[in-house]
Amino acid sequence: MVWILLLLLILVVFGFGFTMQALWWVAAVLLVVWIVGVAMRGRGGGGRGVGRRYGHSRR
Repeated sequence: MVWILLLLLILVVFGFGFTMQALWWVAAVLLVVWIVGVAMRGRGGGGRGVGRRYGHSRR
C-alpha cells in the first residue's frame, strides 16, 4: 500500500514539473507575441480609434 502511494506521489510531482516547464514555454511565446504586437502597433499609427470608438473627438 505504501509503495502505491509513493508511486502516485512520484507521478504527481513529475507531472507537475512537466506542466510547469510547459507553462514556462507558453509564457515565453506569449511574451514574444506581445512584444511584436506592441512594436507593430507603435509603427502603424498607434492610438488611432481610441477616442472615436467612444464618441469623443480630439481637439
